Amino acid sequence: MLKNITLSAESDLILKARQKAVKEKRSLNSLFRNWLDQYVGKDRHKLDFDVLMDRLKHVSAGRKFTREEMNER
Repeated sequence: MLKNITLSAESDLILKARQKAVKEKRSLNSLFRNWLDQYVGKDRHKLDFDVLMDRLKHVSAGRKFTREEMNER
């Protein structure tokens, strides 16, 4: 689901961005979505890991494993 967002910037900066986007056959919306995805993506793996660890905090192996057991393949 897409949601609308309102951003503010200088008029000349918006004009230049639109002109550049047209040359690249893109829209400012698609460029912003791409930027937002990259911005969030920097921490996405860490956030996903943290969520997984929170979901699994009740899981217990039942005992401590030896170093050899943990390194077995």
